[in-house]
Formats: sequence, structure tokens, C-alpha cells
Amino acid sequence: MTQYDFSHKVAFVTGGASGIGEACIRQFAANGAAVVIADQSAAAGAKLAAEIVAQGGKALFVEMNVTDAANVQAAVDATVRQFGRLDFAVNCAGISGESNVLTDYSLEGWHRNLDVNLNGVFYSLRSQIPAMLHNGGGSIVNLSSIMGLVSSPTTPAYVAAKHAVAGLTKNAAQTYAAKGVRVNAVCPGYIDTPMLRANATPEMVSAGASMHPIGRLGKADEIAAMALFLCSDSASFITGGIYPVDGGYLTN
Repeated sequence: MTQYDFSHKVAFVTGGASGIGEACIRQFAANGAAVVIADQSAAAGAKLAAEIVAQGGKALFVEMNVTDAANVQAAVDATVRQFGRLDFAVNCAGISGESNVLTDYSLEGWHRNLDVNLNGVFYSLRSQIPAMLHNGGGSIVNLSSIMGLVSSPTTPAYVAAKHAVAGLTKNAAQTYAAKGVRVNAVCPGYIDTPMLRANATPEMVSAGASMHPIGRLGKADEIAAMALFLCSDSASFITGGIYPVDGGYLTN
């Protein structure tokens, strides 16, 4: 798991207490970064931070709701107070939301999905980028989805939000490239996470796995590995990219 020298670097991960976010936190810590777990789940976030500290790492948990812009800013401010800088951010916080065709989709479900999956990324970028500019630059990875590149009939809000995250990523990359901030997006296929298991029957999980030519669901660590690569100096000429990590899903 150790591939990069992230010592003296600070990584901030939204939705960092579980799933892909947790995998990112663990990989950043294993590579020497101080990590900030920004999540609504206080119990899981505090437990993960304590585990990393017990293993000799540096970790901070901040309770954060991505739909609250002031709360997001406070979390980034706490990061800078604690560690003095911000170098990397991975914006993982998200929900799957309601499953319904467009004309039956509830207004509440629509607004909730865009509030978490799109506004949450906007609020995060809006706070993270100035903190990175203060120390000369950094790298941000936004989690879009294969549904940010294609569609499915019963997820109109999710599809809209994830397409928008891809566009927002390109806009931020274009705007801040010359100032040293790189911004990319990763588009996972169906990944075996607690969120997927909580929202799918075993039959649905099996069907999801079969949609990938590689023949299985993805693993959170596989998405985290891509995120860390994009944050690393190995990706120093990469910005504004939208990268599927999908087991071949998009070749279907």
C-alpha cells in the first residue's frame, strides 16, 4: 500500500469514515500524510482517527455536513489550525438517493440528492481551494460516477448530480491550474461498500457485478489507489480529467 512519500502533507477526505472515503484515509495515512476525516458519523470517524493515531499516524476527525457551507468551511479551517496546511482533498461524501423514473421522482428526493452530491462538492471546493492556494497549491479529487458519464432510468437526480460534478471538476481545473491546484474526478463503477450493501438486495449486488466485464464489483481500495495517484507527483501534469475506474462497465 505504501507507494508515495506524503510525509509533511495533509489530506482532507469528505465521507472519510466509511467506504471509499475510509479507504482513502487509510491509504493516505499509510503513505505518511496527516489525515482529516470529515464525516457526519462521529462514532465511526472518531474511531478511525484514534486507530490511525495508535498506529503512529496523525489524524483528526471533524464532524461535518457537506450540505452546510459554513460547516464545511469550519472543517477546513480546523484542518489548517491543526496541521498548518492543506495539500490534498478527496470529496467522497455522497448518497445514492431515491430510485424512481423522472416523472415520479419526488421533489424532496431531487433536492436532497443534488444538495449532497453536487452542492456538497461545490461547498468543499470553495473552501479547499483557498486553503491550498495559501501554501502554493495542491490536488483535489472529486468522486463522480459511471453515472456521471452515462445514465440509468431510475436515478435522474443521481445522474444529473454526477454529470454536474464532472463539469464542475473541469471548471475548477481550468480556473486554478496556473495557480498550482490540480482538480480531477474519478468515476467508479459499482463498488462493494456499506452504502451499496445497504441499498441493494443480494440479487441486485450480483446483477451489478455482472455488468462489469471484469466479472466482479470493484473494491474501495481500488478507487482510493486512483485518488492517491492523482494527488501524487506522478500525476503532476494531469488536471481536469474524468477517469472511470469501472471494471470495463463503460465498454458495454
